[in-house]
Amino acid sequence: MRVAIDSDLPEIVAIYNSTVESRLSTADTEEVSIESKMQWFKAHTPDKRPILVHEDDNTVAAWVSFEKFYGRPAYGKTAEISIYIHSKYRGLGLGKKLLQEAIDMTPSLEIKTLVAYIFSHNAPSIRLFKSFGFKEWGRLPDIAEMDGKEYSLSILGKRLIT
Repeated sequence: MRVAIDSDLPEIVAIYNSTVESRLSTADTEEVSIESKMQWFKAHTPDKRPILVHEDDNTVAAWVSFEKFYGRPAYGKTAEISIYIHSKYRGLGLGKKLLQEAIDMTPSLEIKTLVAYIFSHNAPSIRLFKSFGFKEWGRLPDIAEMDGKEYSLSILGKRLIT
């Protein structure tokens, strides 16, 4: 994995948008634009809260982001992690590889705790994170509504440094 650069943003957005229709990975109900994600992209810092990309054949196959948790100084050692994988690469073990690499770099990012917000019906993602020792720390029942259906959100967490 490498730190994302500006020219990666179109591919990052395309991978993200490829998940919208499934109602499995994002609460966005319509595709987002590159312009609408520019501020989000710029808010990441390579040394503390990066967006990382995994390439295959000079194409972004997946990305991982670390985000500030809750925006208050006392939470500075906690980060939200997100992983999005191009449909062509899903189910091939890439998620495990990326999550391990992400966890391995947390000391250099000064992260002691990771949290992930995952739709409760997204069994593959929950299974992935739990296989790395993440536990369900909370559940927000029926918090999202998409296409007339309600969905719960699971909050998974892992303490990395004790």
